[in-house]
Amino acid sequence: MTSSAPIWRHIGTSPPPESTRERLTTVIVGAGPVGLTMALDLGRRGHRVTVLNKLNYIAVGSKAICFAKRTLDIWQRLGAAEAMVRKGVRWETGKVFWGQREHPIYQFDLLPVKDQRMPAFINLQQYYAEELLVEALSRLPNVDIRWGHEVTALTAHTDCTELRVSCGEFSYAIDASWLIACDGHKSPIRQLMGLDFAGRMFEDNFLIADIRVAQEGAAERRFWFDPPFNPGQSALLHKQPDDVWRLDFQLGPNIDRAACVRPENVEPLVRGLIGKEVQFTPVWYSVYTFHCRRMERFVHDRVIFAGDSAHLVSPFGARGCNGGIADADNLCWKLDLVLKGDASPRLLDSYNSEATAIADENIRCSTRSTDFMTPKSTVSRAFRDAVLELANKFEFARPWVNSGRLSQAVSYPNSDLNTPDANGGEWGGIPPGSPAIDAPIGEGWLLDRLGDRFVLLTNGWRGAVPIGIDTVDVSNSASDTGLIRQRYDLQPQSAYLIRPDQYVAARWRNPTQDDVNAAVARATGAGLV
Repeated sequence: MTSSAPIWRHIGTSPPPESTRERLTTVIVGAGPVGLTMALDLGRRGHRVTVLNKLNYIAVGSKAICFAKRTLDIWQRLGAAEAMVRKGVRWETGKVFWGQREHPIYQFDLLPVKDQRMPAFINLQQYYAEELLVEALSRLPNVDIRWGHEVTALTAHTDCTELRVSCGEFSYAIDASWLIACDGHKSPIRQLMGLDFAGRMFEDNFLIADIRVAQEGAAERRFWFDPPFNPGQSALLHKQPDDVWRLDFQLGPNIDRAACVRPENVEPLVRGLIGKEVQFTPVWYSVYTFHCRRMERFVHDRVIFAGDSAHLVSPFGARGCNGGIADADNLCWKLDLVLKGDASPRLLDSYNSEATAIADENIRCSTRSTDFMTPKSTVSRAFRDAVLELANKFEFARPWVNSGRLSQAVSYPNSDLNTPDANGGEWGGIPPGSPAIDAPIGEGWLLDRLGDRFVLLTNGWRGAVPIGIDTVDVSNSASDTGLIRQRYDLQPQSAYLIRPDQYVAARWRNPTQDDVNAAVARATGAGLV
C-alpha cells in the first residue's frame, strides 16, 4: 500500500497466500513497536504468528523517541535491547528551566537505583526501533510479517475472528483463533468492531521540530516553562542519534496549523532555543494535539487491543509507546500459557485488569502533567508559578513541579494474580504486583537470570518446587549477590516467586511447598473456567 508518509526503509509488498482462506492461530494487526514486540515475544516462545501491516515500508515521522528502562529491560529479555542501546542516546538527567533564568531551577536523576544493566532512558527514533525489531524477527521462521496487507472487514465470533484482507488486487480471508490489534490510535480494527474511546481531549497545540545540528550537546532532557523565545508557553529539547534534535514548542489553542509548520514561522522558535549562529537543517515539522483516553475494555472475546489502539496519552513523559510495550509484556506470557493449554482463556481477564491499570496510571500522570504545563486560569497559573519559585530555592517543592512525569513501570498491587504477604509481613524489598529490580549477579545480571519463565528467587530455601519452575539461589556469597539480598530484603530462607514478565507474584520468609504451589496456581489463573 502506498502513502504520502515519507519512507525510511522500503520493504515491498509481501506475496499473498496461496489459498483464499486460511486458518491461523495468532494474528497481529500492525507492525509498529508494540505489534513487533508482541510478535517477537510470542515467536520466541515457539508460536506461529502472522503480522498484517497495511504499509509496505517503515515510515519516517515525528513518532516516539524516548524509550524507558522498563521497555529496555523487556527488549533485553527478547534479545533486541543491545542493538537499541548501541544506536540510541543514553540519558538519565532532566533539567527544568523557567523564564529568563540561564541556569536550571533544578535537575533530577531518573535512575536513582544504580548498578542496573539498562540506562534510565535512551533516545532513538521510532523507525530505528522498528527496523531493529524487524531484524530480530527475521531470525524466527515461525513469524510471518505480511507487508502491504490491509484488513478491510471483520466479523468477531466467540471462538475466532474472521478477517477479510486486501493485498493489492488480491483479497483473501483469515479465520484467526486470536487477533491482537496493535494498529494505532485510529485503529481500523476498533472501528470495524464499533468500539470507541472514553476520556478527555486537550485543546492545546504543540509543534514538533526535528532538526539536524552538527555539534555536540548534552544527552539530557531539558524543559522550559515560559522561556523568552516562547513567552507564556513551554518548550522541550531531546538529543537523538545522527545529530538530530527533537524540539517541542507549545503553541496554544486556535492556531493556523498549516502556517505553524512553515519554515519562516518555525525558524524563530528554533533560533530562540539553540542560538542565532547555530546552523541547522530541518528534518521534520508537524503540529499535534492529543487525547488522554482509553477503551473501556481491552479484551473482547478473541480480539485483544494493545498500545495506541487501546489507549492514548499526551507525549509528555514518554508514556505512549512505553505503555504499549508494557501491554505486550503483560499479555504474551499469559497468551502463551493459554495457547499451550496450560491455562484457561479466563487468565486473559487479568491482562484486561492489569493493562487498564497501566493505562489509567499513564493517563492520570499525563493529564496532571498537561494541566500543570498549560494552566487554564489566572489562579492555576499563579499556583504553577509559585511552585516553580519554591522549587528554585527549596528541595521539598521540586516533586510538585510537573513537566511531564517520566515513564516508569506500573505496579499492580490489587491484581488477582498476587499472593498477599502472610499476616501483612514486615518487609522491605519489592511487594507483590511490582516489577523486579535488576542487580549484578556474578559476571551477569539478575534480570537475565530470571528470563521469561516462572522463577523462585531464594536465599537458601531448599524446598521442592512445582515442575517447570526454575530456582535462582543467591545464598552463595561467592556469586557477589549481596546487593540482590539487600534490594529484595532476602533474609535467609526467604523466597520470591517471579512471573514470566518479571513481576513479583508472591514472597515469603520461609514458605512451605504448599505455599509455593498455591502461589503458582494463583498466578497462572488455575481454577478459572
